[in-house]
Order: sequence, then structure tokens, then C-alpha cells
Amino acid sequence: MTQVLSQTRPNSVSGWIHSVETGGTVDGPGIRYVLFMSGCPLRCLYCHNPDTQHMHDGTRTTSADVLEDIALYADFLKRAHGGLTLSGGEPLVQPEFTAAILRGAKELGLHTALDTSGFLGKHADDHLLEDVDLVLLDIKAFSEKSYRHLTGVALRPTLEFAERLAELNKRIWLRYVLVPNLTDDAAEIDGLADFVAGLGVVDRVDVLPFHKMGEHKWKALGRRYTLSDTEPPSRELVERVRGQFQARGLRAD
Repeated sequence: MTQVLSQTRPNSVSGWIHSVETGGTVDGPGIRYVLFMSGCPLRCLYCHNPDTQHMHDGTRTTSADVLEDIALYADFLKRAHGGLTLSGGEPLVQPEFTAAILRGAKELGLHTALDTSGFLGKHADDHLLEDVDLVLLDIKAFSEKSYRHLTGVALRPTLEFAERLAELNKRIWLRYVLVPNLTDDAAEIDGLADFVAGLGVVDRVDVLPFHKMGEHKWKALGRRYTLSDTEPPSRELVERVRGQFQARGLRAD
């Protein structure tokens, strides 16, 4: 039976979305409703959704309309041990919109996940984070030089956000995209593994092999994709990096 949202939910908030996936299986536990939101301050060299970077390139909608659609799937998502994941883009570009959707999802009884780079972590106030069950935290590199080269922004805000999540005992799944000759430095990964293990709230680390499935989107936008000649990491490299996290007692897949 379709659930009805409480009359006490926050007033509807306008925002911009890119797309929806209603059967997601890689963005949190179970089967998930994944909402890809528009807008992102990072300019990652390997971005596979460059069409989400500019907020106003998305579709304007309201949190009420989004939640009405989520409600259609709520019973199934709970039976499938899943929930809602907000991804992007970067959800924290639109914190009020994000908060309204999370609040409504919790009223529907759904597990919630926030997929974020953490760079805009200060946009997530405590009320927003109260409605987040799991953070999918993307830490792209572990030196300021490497991180800025890869993303165009500073690393420190992401680390501060991770530390704040640890203080709040928010569970984290870490995501690390492994790009040969870009994010495969053993010393940097050792440093990241030590940092992550020290947080005490990281339930798993997903080492994600680089791919070029988003390259066509760059071409469609008339933009140069600088990693065209970069190959995916070897199986041996992936296992080495997973082993570096596992050596700190972390689950790494």
C-alpha cells in the first residue's frame, strides 16, 4: 500500500535534479531509489557525470514532487532492505532541497544515504545529518597537491567533514577511485588508510577501478577528456590497494 507523507513535513522546497534510478544496487545497501541532483563544485578529471556539474542544466522540481514519487516505491524499497540515496552532482550544493527530501524519506520509514565529496560539508547542518543513516564519502586523493590537481578544489574541507561525521558516529562507506598514475601512489594510499581507520566509523571501503564510460558525455558537451589514453588499473594494482586498506583492519571491496 502506498504510504502518505505526514502533514508535519517541511514546506516544499524547489531544487534541480538530473535523473532518477529506481533500482540502484551500488549506492548503499539493498535496492535503492537513487536521486541524482544537479550542481557540483568539483571538476574531477574522471567525472562520469559531467552533465550534472551545472545546477541549472538540470530539471527544476520541488521536494514535494520528488517525495510523492519516492512514496510510490517506499514499501518495495523497505522489503528489499534498501532505501533512498541522494547523489549527483553534489547534493550539498542544494542543502535545503536535500534536507527536505531526507526528512520526507525518514517520515516514509526509509533508510537514507548521502553520496558526497564532503567538500561542502559545512552546508550540512546537524538537522540535515540527523536524517542521514549512511554517508557514501568520496575521498579522491590524500595530498593537497594531488587532490587539487584531480578536482580543482582543496582537500581539507573533506577531511574536516569526515572528522565531524566520526564525532557524530555517522556510518561511512568510503569510495576511492583508483586511476593508474594519478591516484595509485602507495604512500598516499597508506596515509588515507591510516586516516580512515582512525575515524572508527567506516564500515567498508570501495576501491573503484577507473573506467571511461562517461567519456562520451564529455565529447557531447564539447569538452576535452584528458584521460582518454588512461587504461583501467590492473587486477594486481586493485588488489594491492585493497590490501593497503585491509592491513588497517578495514573491509575493502
